[in-house]
Amino acid sequence: MKKRKSMIDEHWEEFLQTVMKVPSVKGEPEDHAPFGKAPREVLDLVLKKGKEVGFKTKVIDDAIGYVQWGEDDEDYIGIIGHLDVVPAGSGWDFPPFDLSEKDGRFYGRGILDNKGPIISCFYALILLKKMGAVPKKTIRIIFGTDEESGMSDVAHYLQAEVPPSFGFTPDCKYPVVYGERGVVNLTIHFPLVKEEVIQISDFAGDQYRDHVPDQLSVSINAKKFDVEGKRSPSNAPELGENAITLLAEKIKADSAVPEQIRAYFDWIWQAFHNKHYGEGIELALSDEDSGRLILTPVNLQKNTNGLDLEVAFRYPVSVTEEEVVSGLAKQLPEKATFTINRSIPGICQKKDSPEIKKLSQIYGEITGNDPTPVTTTGATYARKIPNVLAFGPSFPGQKGIAHNKNEYMEVTDLRMNLEIYLRSIQALIE
Repeated sequence: MKKRKSMIDEHWEEFLQTVMKVPSVKGEPEDHAPFGKAPREVLDLVLKKGKEVGFKTKVIDDAIGYVQWGEDDEDYIGIIGHLDVVPAGSGWDFPPFDLSEKDGRFYGRGILDNKGPIISCFYALILLKKMGAVPKKTIRIIFGTDEESGMSDVAHYLQAEVPPSFGFTPDCKYPVVYGERGVVNLTIHFPLVKEEVIQISDFAGDQYRDHVPDQLSVSINAKKFDVEGKRSPSNAPELGENAITLLAEKIKADSAVPEQIRAYFDWIWQAFHNKHYGEGIELALSDEDSGRLILTPVNLQKNTNGLDLEVAFRYPVSVTEEEVVSGLAKQLPEKATFTINRSIPGICQKKDSPEIKKLSQIYGEITGNDPTPVTTTGATYARKIPNVLAFGPSFPGQKGIAHNKNEYMEVTDLRMNLEIYLRSIQALIE
């Protein structure tokens, strides 16, 4: 125990300076950089460090790479995280692409999601090697570069490599996450006649499926409607104030707006305003393992035929996508239709596997927290890679930090993550 802590102390500053300054947001494809120059730059930086330490390294299709300790390419432990990050957004009190420390917190885009945690795993491996450990089982730290934009990097990996016999991704929460809810995003189409469409301007605001939109404006019949809400992750809508439904509340009440437009916005308000769990559309589904269905309107646009509203659903592990889809269909306004534009089935693993028990025990010993495995509303690499589950980095009660301005991680939490991952990796490979 003492040796682990002293090694963390000795290498702490080196660990902190690795990757935070690279603005690894997805960009335009370039030669040898399918997701843009910066994601490839940060991947090369990490693999260079791995090679210097003496690990085997490999880049697959310029999209994803790994460092490996051990020689067995068929039966190995895999830890996968991502080095790409979401755009910084606005309103930061610190440089988003740097590492700032104030009052016991580190600030920077990616410190929590996911550079801080996956580099913790990487440095845990480095420290174990420096401590003289000899792995009985091969281990890889796998670095993705397109997690935030659809996980297309995983397909490249699985085409070239055998999946791990067991692994985890440090991109969710503690304790061990044995199940992830299903995800389906649907775009609801509200048809309008041409004369009504031309009265509506384009919608202006920061709208994307990863977060609750916090600013939105539109002009209808030359009158401007402008609202400001509160941003939060789309899987925690109760922590935010959705600008889409706030805008609907204003528009539905304005008699100068054409009747059919008002009717649609009234339906949006009735169905979704502060109704995060399906109660507004008779889809209040739940189960013991994963709790309630969660929904979030994430994007509202106009097109040549009317309005399009994308809604993200996260449904319990015992519920099927068909139940969600058919339930919504029964509640839509007359003439409204929908299309599915994102579909990720849920996953659920056995809670009593030896590996889960091992990780749970280590987490409980280090933190003193309840180690009982849990499920999540999030969607991680565990959806895409067989035999992988989520483990960390957020502790119970911590929500709504990733993807926001001033993304942060407590200094003590980052250090505890490094200790948890060091002990976990040691237990899995010894």
